[in-house]
Amino acid sequence: MSSPSAAPPAPASLKRIVAASLIGTTIEWYDYFLYGSAAALVFGRVFFPDSDPLTGTLLSFLTYAIGFAARPLGAVVFGHFGDRVGRKKLLVISLLMMGGSTALIGCVPGYDTIGVAAPLLLTTLRLVQGFALGGEWGGAVLLVSEHGDARRRGFWASWPQGGAPAGNLVAVGVLSLMTGTLSDDAFNSWGWRVPFLLSAVLVMIGLWIRLSVDESPLFKAALAKAEQRKARQKADQLPFVAVLRNHWRDVLVAMGARMAENISYYVITAFVLTYCVEHLDLGKQTALNAVLIGSAVQFCLIPLFGALSDKVGRKPVYLVGAVGVGAWSWAFFGLLDTKSFPALVLAVTVGLVFHSAMYAPQAAFFSELFATRMRYTGASIGAQLSSVAAGAPAPLIATALLSSYGSSVPISVYVGLSAVITVVAVAVARETRGRDLAAVEPAGEGASRTAQDAGAAQDAGAAKGAGAAQGAGAAQDAGVAKGAGAVSDASRVPDAGQAPDAGQVPDAGQVPDAGQQAAASS
Repeated sequence: MSSPSAAPPAPASLKRIVAASLIGTTIEWYDYFLYGSAAALVFGRVFFPDSDPLTGTLLSFLTYAIGFAARPLGAVVFGHFGDRVGRKKLLVISLLMMGGSTALIGCVPGYDTIGVAAPLLLTTLRLVQGFALGGEWGGAVLLVSEHGDARRRGFWASWPQGGAPAGNLVAVGVLSLMTGTLSDDAFNSWGWRVPFLLSAVLVMIGLWIRLSVDESPLFKAALAKAEQRKARQKADQLPFVAVLRNHWRDVLVAMGARMAENISYYVITAFVLTYCVEHLDLGKQTALNAVLIGSAVQFCLIPLFGALSDKVGRKPVYLVGAVGVGAWSWAFFGLLDTKSFPALVLAVTVGLVFHSAMYAPQAAFFSELFATRMRYTGASIGAQLSSVAAGAPAPLIATALLSSYGSSVPISVYVGLSAVITVVAVAVARETRGRDLAAVEPAGEGASRTAQDAGAAQDAGAAKGAGAAQGAGAAQDAGVAKGAGAVSDASRVPDAGQAPDAGQVPDAGQVPDAGQQAAASS
């Protein structure tokens, strides 16, 4: 049964919250994916000009991967304060950090201008991006999950997930526009900077929208309970410690579930650009347009898969996506090798369809695993720790495998193995569809409460037994007293020999009537 404090808001209010989360995540993912696309297309030439094209791209992807290393730290820091002071405030900070670092990337001079300082500055700003995104994802999906109702949580929570393909769509679209209108020399010189500088404008729009929403009633209620415990000198554990102590199994489930989702996405959307341009000698525009079309289709599919998870459960939808992406990885590169644009579009689009089946229910699934006062931390840590092992090295590993073997087969094996890990993790997890978020308790606290209830019941039983024994003793004492009284009365009854003489017999006037006898007997 839903908690009164977690009653869903009016539809208009919920739609505003969803819109604010979607626009915010779109802008942040735009910033993040823009770096990945630029790393595949231009960063090798601008920041690592002394390397051959494939090695330069490999080094660019290395700086790309470094940003993932900061995401778990961002998850811990933003999760800690997000679980203590609120989701909204931390989401505003993450948006400003992401937008500022992205705009500054557009201002970093190339290697030819400032030498080795150029890639160092680029890497530093990428770390700031990773730190901000580590805190963004968990807060954005929780803001919607905690406002919505359990019946349609999968649908509503999937909308912030749509920010990933939407952000990629905008990033690739802007880059495609620049490559289509500028010469290679102009694009490599200054054209690539324009999309990064555009982030400053987008952040102002996102900030204005994000400030218009409020914290969820569910979080406010949890915060009030925490304040009451604090007043009784029973302070909560640090969210990070509490998650590792009470929800470590759920963290492992989230990490495993993210493996195939993360790896497949970065292979399909980032590495595909390198594969097409460097390995197949196709034009940048061709590869970008294929990703553009696939991202548009994915944006439309994510809410549909989210709604489907409300009907059949989170696990079945997720498993279809994991199995599908593992199988499709073999057909994916075969279609790319045809060098046909329709085949490229088909390869990318079908791959993103299977990815959507995992990504759409993920927000609701992870939200339903953790208790409210540690949900931001738990969901963020589970998602971002896996990104270090999955999303971060995915383009790097794929590029290294291609460079070493000259074939896509090892890359398909790599994606297939990640799918196996995800299938196992999701299969052993509990189904969470319809779970009341207010009723989710940490394992430790639940066990403690059960023990307390059992102890209270035992004490109540002992008290009841003592009361019964005391009552029995009182009854026994009363019986003894009554028996003694009866004996005493019997001793006062005169025998025949002691019958009163005639002088003691009352006369007629002294005989009591029936009413007096009844009164006397009573």
